[in-house]
Amino acid sequence: MTIAPAAVAPKPVDPAALISNLRWRYAVKKFDASKKIPEATWHALEQAAVLSPSSFGLQPWRFVVVKDAAVRAQLRAASWNQSQITDASHLIVFARRTTLGAEDVQRFIDSIAKVRGVPVASLDGYKNTMLGFAQQPGFDTALWAAKQVYIALGVFLAAAANLGIDACPMEGIDPKQYDELLRPALGGSYTTLCVATAGYRAADDAIAGMAKVRYDAGEVIKYL
Repeated sequence: MTIAPAAVAPKPVDPAALISNLRWRYAVKKFDASKKIPEATWHALEQAAVLSPSSFGLQPWRFVVVKDAAVRAQLRAASWNQSQITDASHLIVFARRTTLGAEDVQRFIDSIAKVRGVPVASLDGYKNTMLGFAQQPGFDTALWAAKQVYIALGVFLAAAANLGIDACPMEGIDPKQYDELLRPALGGSYTTLCVATAGYRAADDAIAGMAKVRYDAGEVIKYL
């Protein structure tokens, strides 16, 4: 899919509203199962994940949106029986590439050439840079790919907050069981890393009204 550039410059979000939205969000522990995210809003969240930045732009990820209730019930059993898996409006699984080879680099180069209308040969320098990076001694594909996927997760969570959608990032899952259940969507080149549930918080979620605990900005932000 071609991601066209924005037709107009973005409309800046009010700084105070941005901080308010991020203060409002939290990792929801109990969702209202009766409330569903509107289709257009969910589509925007999917696009937020797709538009996430990644190293070299290689996008070593796959996002699996699980709609099947029966599959979600099985995934709940593989998630310490956490209710968010079945009660949230949407469940999205963030998976990473298990390999990064020359064919992956070439596929990306071909995509650049097609989208931007440039000769493939004009991208040889960039291709060789990526190949050199991926083929360096000791390169850890799993670690590198996981870092990129977590960037996408962060973008997804921030986008959800700004759209007024509750979400919960979750690592308390059994990735191997997830991979078995989601194999048709993951194929043989992706493996489960983490998930995010999204929807609307339940009125009786015990932690919804708790104050957000963060270290003082002066402690974690330094200027030189």
